[in-house]
Amino acid sequence: MAPQREWFDKDYYKVLGVSEDAPAKDITKAYRKLARTYHPDANPDDPKAEDRFKEISAAYDVLGEDARRKEYDEVRRMGPVAGGFGGGGFNPGGGGPGGFTFNVGGADMGDLLGNLFGRGARGPTAGAGVSPQRGNDLEAELTLEFEDAVRGLSTTLYLTSDAVCSTCAGSGARPGTHPRTCPVCSGRGVVDDNQGLFSFSSPCTNCQGRGVVIDDPCPTCRGTGIERRPREVKVRLPAGVADGQRIRLKGRGGPGRNGGPPGDLFVTCHVKPHQLFGRDGANLTVRVPVTFAEAALGANVQVPTLEGAPVTLKLKAGTQSGSKHRVKGRGVPSRRKTGDLIATVDVVVPTKLSDAEREAIEQLAAAATGSPRAGMEP
Repeated sequence: MAPQREWFDKDYYKVLGVSEDAPAKDITKAYRKLARTYHPDANPDDPKAEDRFKEISAAYDVLGEDARRKEYDEVRRMGPVAGGFGGGGFNPGGGGPGGFTFNVGGADMGDLLGNLFGRGARGPTAGAGVSPQRGNDLEAELTLEFEDAVRGLSTTLYLTSDAVCSTCAGSGARPGTHPRTCPVCSGRGVVDDNQGLFSFSSPCTNCQGRGVVIDDPCPTCRGTGIERRPREVKVRLPAGVADGQRIRLKGRGGPGRNGGPPGDLFVTCHVKPHQLFGRDGANLTVRVPVTFAEAALGANVQVPTLEGAPVTLKLKAGTQSGSKHRVKGRGVPSRRKTGDLIATVDVVVPTKLSDAEREAIEQLAAAATGSPRAGMEP
């Protein structure tokens, strides 16, 4: 593994929260603990957690392997000298300003560092322009029924995006033909301009840095290996998707180039409101109308559930309007637990009274011994 520029800027020990002389088992233990905390699956709506997870993974990718860790420690001990003569803009093993790689005596800085660490030169592909490129991330939107968002579902997204060409399978060449190695750069994707002691590498203009030449391009993608077409993406949404939640589908985005991995597809979910139920995190909410007599005397009332079968809620005598009552396990399911159903009692005041109702209420008023406004007099 060639020294990376970020090795001079990033303290991977600090990222994992371990000392520089920590044993390998402590490094692995720290990584696993942090990875569980910041994993995107555990933080679906937190881009900062995703960035932190990437940083943790990058640190463990280096410190988790003895050879890379040793190389990392040696590079950092060299200090600014290893970063390109005091940070003067040279990039070891990578492209300099304008896409050029700076070489000394036929070996770039990555090769020189490699020799220092006993690895030797990296071969003819050093600084090559034919590097794998990750595909673009894509965005999509999906509207869900309230019940589907709570319970989870499998569905299909229909979108139009870049995809691997269906005619040439991504080669860029007409079926029955094949790309050939570029004769100018010998497949490296870059050409060298020797200036005595120094040499500069730049992208090959004959193959545009691809390393291959296509004599008979595919008629569908015109030699790019990628076409824009409608495609279907099957999606499995977990139970408990919230309105506005952004779900990442790894590897379902745009196709990679030069053998690079595909990008990701990010799906933003929009949940339709329900006529009866609301949602508060993992809990479902519902308002239950009751009569004055039921609230005053106590009663057993039926409360609807999202599953369909109602549950019986026992109200105590003197239940107040606006009071909340919990029905355990009837909320939103998730991998960790299932929420509850929170029923809010609404005491309904009739707008029209029969003669019998009016007479009964008047008798109640006459029998009342106190006022709810007692103590409010100025």
